[in-house]
Amino acid sequence: MLEALGQAILVTSDFVWGWWTMALLLGAGLFLTLRYRFVQITRLREAAATMFSGKTTSGDGALSPLQAFMTALGASIGTGNIAGVATAIVSGGPGALFWIWAYGFFATTVKLTEAVLGIHFRRVENGTVVAGPSLYLRDGLKSPRLAWVYGLVAGVAALTTTPFTQPNSIAVVMESELHIRPLYTGLVLAVLAALVILGGIKSIGRAAEKLTPLKVALYLIGGVFVILWHVEKLPGVLALVFQEAFSFRAGAGSVAGLGIMVAMRYGLARGIYANEAGYGTAAVAYGTAQSDKPLQQGLNAVMEVFIVSFVTSSISALTILVSGVWNDGLTSTAVVAQAFSSAIPAVGGFIVAFCVFLFGYTTLIGWAYYGEQFLEDLFGPRIVLPYRWIYCILIVFGATSKVNVVWAWGDLMNGLQIFPNLVGVLGLSGLVAGMLRERKGKPV
Repeated sequence: MLEALGQAILVTSDFVWGWWTMALLLGAGLFLTLRYRFVQITRLREAAATMFSGKTTSGDGALSPLQAFMTALGASIGTGNIAGVATAIVSGGPGALFWIWAYGFFATTVKLTEAVLGIHFRRVENGTVVAGPSLYLRDGLKSPRLAWVYGLVAGVAALTTTPFTQPNSIAVVMESELHIRPLYTGLVLAVLAALVILGGIKSIGRAAEKLTPLKVALYLIGGVFVILWHVEKLPGVLALVFQEAFSFRAGAGSVAGLGIMVAMRYGLARGIYANEAGYGTAAVAYGTAQSDKPLQQGLNAVMEVFIVSFVTSSISALTILVSGVWNDGLTSTAVVAQAFSSAIPAVGGFIVAFCVFLFGYTTLIGWAYYGEQFLEDLFGPRIVLPYRWIYCILIVFGATSKVNVVWAWGDLMNGLQIFPNLVGVLGLSGLVAGMLRERKGKPV
């Protein structure tokens, strides 16, 4: 029964991530890039400067702009950047990395739009912040039905994907490197998550502000060392990435002639899993900022996607490829740990295990708030406390579930989530384009 259910999830996930979803994601990003006149290039320097000035508060909200940015970045840089990218390379081949980059470039405009709309349409009542796609679908697009559909799908997705995918990836590497049973990993994670999640968004923001820079720096240093250790293979690996991205030979699990579709399918699915552009979660995170400058948060979102897609995801993929472990039969976080161990024997796997723990933990606490916002908007504040407890309890089950089914379910639910959100993003993009024109040449 469970095996049949797992197979059904895998098949449905592949269907949702058909060519139409790929075309929608890339098409939306391309449309917004053209409409915003390549804002991710022309205002990249300003975006970087904005990121480092995020402590200044200038409006209502629950978190400082820096805390909001770190919460969004911490939630995005989860095990999807390690386990998700690893499964993309193992299942879709080296060409999947190109499609992670391709979506990352165009996704910057999607996430910028979500962040701007999140601030513009948020509600702040008695110190409580309510923000997210449900608000801009209902108040901006004037579509309460679509807002309800999004809130339900996104709420269920947050509750039933993140408590499974993140603990699962952590449990895999903890078992392979430290020989800790998944059940024990799940129990420890559940307790640590509860200590922060039950405290609400301010508690989550404080934790993210401290842990996010640490995890990015540590993973970046370790990954760069591995790549430099195998640097003589880097030119060949990069050539292979571009060659396989457009190859019509048989890909992993595909028939001859469909290699390019397999690379695109896994590259885009894991790419969006890594940077979350298209989910609408950016509207929740950045909507909490104590700022009255929507474009400030939008430019922060550009930097977030840049860091996720072109730094952390690239580190994961390139370490796997240059070390040659991507076709050794390993999967998930275990293959990244093996790559690190190839250059840093004895401690490489421990570095990955620690990074995976930090990546997964900050994503767990960030997404807990996302789901809370979605479901509270539908069912009122009475849902908040039960939701938090259920979320923490599910972490234990996630740690002990099968890897392939967990990620397929995550792909399925997140794939469904992007459709209503992109209707709002595209439908209200004129508002964002107007703000960009109005502030052209002026500091945000």
